[in-house]
Amino acid sequence: MNSSKTTARGLLCALGLLLTGAGIAAQESPPPTNPGSSKGVPGPQEAGAKNPEELASVRILATGGPIAGAQGNPQGYGYKAGALKVEDLIKAVPDLDKVAKLTGEQVANIGSQDMNDAVWLKLAKRTNELLASPEVDAVVVTHGTDTLEETAYFLDLVVKSDKPVVLVGSMRPATAISADGPGNLYNAVAVASSPEAKGRGVLIVINDEIHTARNVTNTNTTNVETFRSPNRGPAGVVNTGDVHWFERMDKKHTVDSEFSVTGKNTLPRVDILYAHANMSPDLIDSAVKNGAKGLVIAGVGDGNMTQPALDTLARHVKKGVVVVRSTRLPSGLVLRNNEINDDQKGFVASGELNPAKSRVLLQLALLETKDPNRVQRMFEEY
Repeated sequence: MNSSKTTARGLLCALGLLLTGAGIAAQESPPPTNPGSSKGVPGPQEAGAKNPEELASVRILATGGPIAGAQGNPQGYGYKAGALKVEDLIKAVPDLDKVAKLTGEQVANIGSQDMNDAVWLKLAKRTNELLASPEVDAVVVTHGTDTLEETAYFLDLVVKSDKPVVLVGSMRPATAISADGPGNLYNAVAVASSPEAKGRGVLIVINDEIHTARNVTNTNTTNVETFRSPNRGPAGVVNTGDVHWFERMDKKHTVDSEFSVTGKNTLPRVDILYAHANMSPDLIDSAVKNGAKGLVIAGVGDGNMTQPALDTLARHVKKGVVVVRSTRLPSGLVLRNNEINDDQKGFVASGELNPAKSRVLLQLALLETKDPNRVQRMFEEY
């Protein structure tokens, strides 16, 4: 038997065991003892007791990633992203249909390392269409973890509804030993169904925590406890569907956002460059030559870099390129005119936004303006 047939049979067997185990757990396990929280959605047994007509209508949009991935060898690291369809994900989680009325559709089926502007625009359009319908109360997006925070922040800036939008992923593929995807998906649907999720902007639910799209970042290559909001902390916590909320975000998002991608087929190119000792300006020139309309510098310390790099960036600013100073450090703020005279050079300071988030915001800002003063205002408000 050739390797492709072996792998295919292995995937089918793993999925069969996953779904069979879910069915047995649903039939044989005693009802959960968690009474649920008065601050969030009901606990699992309370949700099951509700009339189905009283449940929130949640649409799941699948984009691939390890949450829908499958391994040929459950003990290995390798897997195929997006091997499972959205219907498989829903069926694999016991009692998920007792938390919300669920429907699903496949928007993309890729590893999130391959996420791109075209999929972002497609996802934003479909999300806005769904949320405009009275038949849909919330949207959950399944997504790979590599660029999860970037997609979430993009949607946070362009979704035109205060209905809940929740992104969810997993660090382990669906067929892995101790897969984290089913629990994450259950909690994501519970959060999306929570009345308190309304008006909070786009959220990420993973590893029993709720994070705002603006604040969260991925901090570890493989650990399931990898998503953190280093400057502000999580927006809430959730355990087996029991939701508890913390403070609301004070920055603009969704219905208060000035950004729109309606009718857009492309986004401006923005590149991220990593500052380091003896940084050369060559890559700056190359990025602009190849079409970058904006540059984000992952600077040392408070967004700093070598003098030749600073001088080269200032020269490109005079030609209309927008430059944002961020930091390569995991936390802290990049303050305006601190160490570098941004007023003189025409730079933008990123504030709390890391390089990846700064790139997303700059792409959308460039649809409106190239004026660094206006862009700076956007970085302060979003």
